[in-house]
Amino acid sequence: MTCSTMPAFNQRIEQALSARKQQGLQRKLHQIEGGNARELHSAGQRYVNFSSNDYLGLATDKQLTSAWQQGLDKYGNGSGASPLVTGFSPAHAELEQTLCDWLGFERAILFGSGFSANQALLFALLEKQDLLLQDKLNHASLIEAGMLSPATMKRFRHNDIEHLEKLLEPSSLVVTEGVFSMDGDLSLLAEIASKVQPESWLAVDDAHGIGVLGPKGAGSCARAGVVPDVLIVTFGKGFGLSGAAIMCSKALGDYLTQFARHHVYSTAMPPAQAFALNKAAHMIQQQEWRREKLAELSDYYDRLLSDCPEYRYTPTAIKPFVVGESDAANDYSQYLKRQGIWASAIRPPTVAPGSARLRVTLTASHTMHDVELLANQLKRLSQEIG
Repeated sequence: MTCSTMPAFNQRIEQALSARKQQGLQRKLHQIEGGNARELHSAGQRYVNFSSNDYLGLATDKQLTSAWQQGLDKYGNGSGASPLVTGFSPAHAELEQTLCDWLGFERAILFGSGFSANQALLFALLEKQDLLLQDKLNHASLIEAGMLSPATMKRFRHNDIEHLEKLLEPSSLVVTEGVFSMDGDLSLLAEIASKVQPESWLAVDDAHGIGVLGPKGAGSCARAGVVPDVLIVTFGKGFGLSGAAIMCSKALGDYLTQFARHHVYSTAMPPAQAFALNKAAHMIQQQEWRREKLAELSDYYDRLLSDCPEYRYTPTAIKPFVVGESDAANDYSQYLKRQGIWASAIRPPTVAPGSARLRVTLTASHTMHDVELLANQLKRLSQEIG
């Protein structure tokens, strides 16, 4: 079939893939064993894993594994239906209550992923006359949902309170992340809340803060002393599992139960998973040593790399090592792999052009030796390649 007679979809796909390859931005899947652990294996090689979001080391914790097995024995494998049919079990109800007691909200609406929770909130809540204001560096799930919603969406410059204030109108919905996933910095939640509430609503996606920051791991908002109108928490990072919840008032919870299509029409998370998540929530609150160890490793990493030009200080476990161009980021990542270190290169369009990086993440499963090994190799790279 010639190009001129090729169906439009085929031609579109070929052109897009070719352009992405020419730009050096092609993404690839890697078959990995142990991607949620301190040590992973790929293509027969062993690596120390610095690309996992398992900040507290719960993803491979035997206590949590045992809880999931108990849940399987008690509830079976799947949920069998959406939450409003037969998919809402005592395990789901208990998880919701635990989250509400811990985080201080009246309702917790469960979802299969943070992506679904973010999109469900904006699609269900926003109407044509509404104004949605988002931090420019918000996650793709939030930005995409805002673009596809009927509301008018405007993006304020990252953590720029003055710019937000200029855009703000009464009854706006302002959405920010608690911890920004690519830069590892914190949202200025106290300042934002003081400008937004009570005339408008504040929603915070705390995917990378929940479990890690704040008293008993209650997250970025607890750390900042802020109570948002809506809090989105995900279970694929600090919880070591998967799924998400929208924390909210009883009224909004009832509204989402009626109108959030991602909740109403999706098969519920398995009750065995909800059972395990409830265990994880209690472990997070009780096992302070995980946060203490993470803070200790973070401080050590910061000291070792403080004089390195590519290093960026962050108050979180996300440590971007910004090298600039995509080819350089790939070179750095490949060099580290040869040294037995897995640190993925992050390139446009995930980050802005000219800011390609290694997105290093520390976890409570790492050791001081692991951190020292990584820091020494990064310093060597900076001196020899940078």
